[in-house]
Amino acid sequence: MNGIFDPNTYIKTITLVGVGGTGASAARIVARILYDMQRARQHAPSLVLIDPDRVEEKNIGRQALFAPADIGQFKAECVARRLNAALGLDIGWIAEPLDPERHADRFGSGLVISCVDNHEARRAVHRMKGVQISGGNHADSGQVCIGNVDDPDLMRRFIDGRDGKYPYLPKEGLLFPALLEPEPPSEL
Repeated sequence: MNGIFDPNTYIKTITLVGVGGTGASAARIVARILYDMQRARQHAPSLVLIDPDRVEEKNIGRQALFAPADIGQFKAECVARRLNAALGLDIGWIAEPLDPERHADRFGSGLVISCVDNHEARRAVHRMKGVQISGGNHADSGQVCIGNVDDPDLMRRFIDGRDGKYPYLPKEGLLFPALLEPEPPSEL
């Protein structure tokens, strides 16, 4: 494939789902980009962090932006407050599981960054509209997928690109359907 991904999307909102190890680091990077955009007087999308989990002792030192005083707080709120204070931003947070019908732009005018660690959350992210960046990792591997469509027929119609532009790329769940399935029980 030779060309560029051009979904022709005006990004109004960035929704980052999952603010653990990968997500807290991604939130810090996105916040710095938004800070620089605001300083340059460019349009800066709003940022919303979504994660129902609370900070646990095992997260300290292993996941960016968490300190011992944060234990018991919602991860999304803790990261948003810390980045808002450090960079003067207005990052929002939702400390509950992702609900695509309530928490997403129904027109797809957003960027969704998925840093989740379970199939239920991946299924919810997969139902969201807009451009998605999904990151996942394991002990010795990882992947990043960028896509905006879960309809294989729509994607195939534009598989050759038009003038070197690809308006549709497959979402993570279309590329790796097993990620949307329950994980097999681990043997201890």
